[in-house]
Amino acid sequence: MSEAGAVASLERRIRVLIWIFIAGLALSGATAMPLQMELNFVVRVMDANLGFTSEGLRHWLWRVREAVADTGAKYPFLAYGTDWLAFGHFAIAIAFIGPLRDPVKNVWVIEFGMIACVLVVPFALIVGGFRGIPLGWRLIDCSFGFFGISPLWRCRKLIRGLEAAARG
Repeated sequence: MSEAGAVASLERRIRVLIWIFIAGLALSGATAMPLQMELNFVVRVMDANLGFTSEGLRHWLWRVREAVADTGAKYPFLAYGTDWLAFGHFAIAIAFIGPLRDPVKNVWVIEFGMIACVLVVPFALIVGGFRGIPLGWRLIDCSFGFFGISPLWRCRKLIRGLEAAARG
């Protein structure tokens, strides 16, 4: 493969990884708004006994669904917080347009994303504990950091390769 072909291949792989991360952020943000609808669906699926046997998880989801319904009925303005959570996901996703355009110049955005992914773990474990979130659910939240850092780590490595190819 020619040097130009190798650079083009690196750029293509970098863009795919960035798009995967952007899609994950956008999907995560989009699911932060319709919480009541999502919880109703998940509880219906669990109640249909489609292979779910965890009574602890079932009880937790019922409790969360009831809390979201009660809060929504009495204090609908509190849902505005999850709307802003969604906005934050979308705004962060937009920041990754920079590395799509010029990965070497904007590698800092990738590194920022990696740092944020690492910080998800202590934040979920510590703050979730203060809020009474079960450990299993906090570990699910931690998984967002692990799954998020994976494409970013690979992307950063490819960007360093692209940078080296541009220099020499």
